[in-house]
Amino acid sequence: MSFTIYPAIDMRDGKCVRLTQGDYNQETIYGDSPFDMAKQFVDEGAEWIHMVDLDGAKNGKRINDESVLRVVKELPAKVQVGGGIRTEEDVVHYLDQGVDRVIIGSLAVTNKELVKEWLGKYGDRIAIGLDAKDGFVATHGWIETSTLRAVDLGQELADAGAKTFIFTDIATDGMLGGPNVDAVLELAEATGAEIIASGGVSSLEDLRILQAVSGSGVAGAIVGKAIYTNKFTVKEAVEEVS
Repeated sequence: MSFTIYPAIDMRDGKCVRLTQGDYNQETIYGDSPFDMAKQFVDEGAEWIHMVDLDGAKNGKRINDESVLRVVKELPAKVQVGGGIRTEEDVVHYLDQGVDRVIIGSLAVTNKELVKEWLGKYGDRIAIGLDAKDGFVATHGWIETSTLRAVDLGQELADAGAKTFIFTDIATDGMLGGPNVDAVLELAEATGAEIIASGGVSSLEDLRILQAVSGSGVAGAIVGKAIYTNKFTVKEAVEEVS
């Protein structure tokens, strides 16, 4: 199985930011233009861009969608987007305008049946974003933790047709301490789906470790803070796994 690097662009107030462990009070601004950032990543060899509308996630509606659609229209990369996608109209808004995958997060917990319906309709263009804290699913911009185990929810949604999961271990996110490989593998095993690991990647070595288990269903890694803090470049990451 090939292993894909997904450089992350988290958008808040139209800027590129990173939050530490999903905390809206711990924000660092890394750029004024999501488009310029995406262009730089594509110029360095990124085939996919992972975009998150943080305002959207917090407010439950699309807010930074214009930035996303500009990247889709003007750059030769595939785009997956999450944050603020709560209705079928949101899904269609993105998919009809060329977004390759929309990521459903909180809604997969709060309205599972609706998400299963979308999986039936839109298939692999829907990715499920599972954010977990100590194995339990967290929702709404990580502000709330549920009593639902990530593995159990993953299994149920995979049975309903989910082919791609983006798994974030909140404890490692933005901490540059290495990914939680065991948790990623556990989800891959439970679902039989492709898992994109998110959170904690801090070195090219971390990417090597994840790529080494790509045969078990780990299909890629989202890299954010490591790029923004110059631990490695997108170009180096892409070369590392190709």
